[in-house]
Amino acid sequence: MKTYTARLALVITIVVAAACGSKKSPALTPTSAPEPEPPPVTAPATPRNPTPITEAAPALPRVSDEAVNSASLDDLNRNSPLKPVFFGLDSSDIDPIAKSALDDNAAVLKQHPTWGVTIEGHCDERGTAEYNLALGDRRAAAAVAYLRSLGIADTRLKTVSYGKEFPFDAGHNEAAWAKNRRAHFVITTK
Repeated sequence: MKTYTARLALVITIVVAAACGSKKSPALTPTSAPEPEPPPVTAPATPRNPTPITEAAPALPRVSDEAVNSASLDDLNRNSPLKPVFFGLDSSDIDPIAKSALDDNAAVLKQHPTWGVTIEGHCDERGTAEYNLALGDRRAAAAVAYLRSLGIADTRLKTVSYGKEFPFDAGHNEAAWAKNRRAHFVITTK
């Protein structure tokens, strides 16, 4: 009987010690984590802890008419005087940094009144394809609306949404995602 009691006490001690030990919860891997449901496309996007891009692009020099006339559209877009506009997570709101970039872009467009521009709306890789296409469209439309308010004619501005299909940075972290949430400007006619 003493042996039985001793063994029982040992088993209880082991069970209690195991239960009291620090137990780590299993880590969720990207493949096992459920994908969060994005808000409905028809609802206005509400930013959730957006990480604004705080670095403003350096001021661009005036593009000479001679350089513009001799450059192909590919060359102009490769060394574009038009700045991208960045957005917060799930947002198409124009913040002060975006306004500054759009102000600079409007000045360039006023300097070259024959230029036509396509504004591409882009998103990061999170969310469904449908949601990101709609969000990219809202981002491009927000950039167009701001440029219109600065006197740029509608006939010079077109939009397209690529959603998450053409990331600027292929990384899978917040730094890459912040670069991918953008409106990109492409000169289509000069």
